[in-house]
Amino acid sequence: MGIGGCVLLFALGAVLAFGVDWHLSGVNVHVVGWIVMVAGLLGLFTYASIYKRRRYGSRAGADEVVEERRYYDQP
Repeated sequence: MGIGGCVLLFALGAVLAFGVDWHLSGVNVHVVGWIVMVAGLLGLFTYASIYKRRRYGSRAGADEVVEERRYYDQP
């Protein structure tokens, strides 16, 4: 799940936690909203951590210039 999915989860959780006044039997909609918001934040932090690791890992060798010389024995 990317950044968009995480932000969507967070927004959906905020709507459920703060914007609705539904009452379902056996389900507390506000608590479900908080849980979805926390899941969105955890997903966003996880995605950012993985993206940061990928970005720095790929740039480490990109700036290096490697010169290769081949020497052959003459028969």
